[in-house]
Amino acid sequence: MGSFFSHPSGSEVIKKNQEYISEMNKIKMERWIQMHFQMKERETAMEISKAREMFYWLASFYVVSTIGMVGSFRATKRPGTLAPIVPLSFVVAYYADLAYGTKIHRIQAEAEMIMHNEPELLEWPSGLPTVSEIDSARLEIDDKIRLHPHQL
Repeated sequence: MGSFFSHPSGSEVIKKNQEYISEMNKIKMERWIQMHFQMKERETAMEISKAREMFYWLASFYVVSTIGMVGSFRATKRPGTLAPIVPLSFVVAYYADLAYGTKIHRIQAEAEMIMHNEPELLEWPSGLPTVSEIDSARLEIDDKIRLHPHQL
C-alpha cells in the first residue's frame, strides 16, 4: 500500500489547495474581465450601428429637403428658402463623422485625456458604495417586501 512517509503532510496539502484556489480565482477574474470587455465591444458596435442608421435617415431627409428647397428657390427666387440647408448640413456632417469618420476616435482620445488629466471629474457622488451600504439597502427592501407583500 504505501508507507507513512510516502503520503504528503497536512501542510503540503493545504499549500497545494491554496495554490489551486488562487489559480482558479485568477482564471475566474480573467474570464470576468474578458466577458465585460466583450460586452462593451458589443455595446459600442450597437452605438456605431445606431449612428449609421440615423445617418441614413438624416441624409435621405437632407437630399429630399434640399431638392425641395432648390425647386422652391427656382420658382420664387427668394434666397430665404435655401436657409435651412446650412443647419441641416451641419447635422448631416456630424452624423456622417460619427458613423463613418474619426469622431469615435476623437471621443476616445478625449475620454483618455479626461481620465489622465482630470480624474476628479470621474468621482461618484458620495464615493463608491460600501458593502454595508449595499447590505443595508438590500435588507431594507427585504423588510418592505416582508411587511407589505401586496405592494410590489
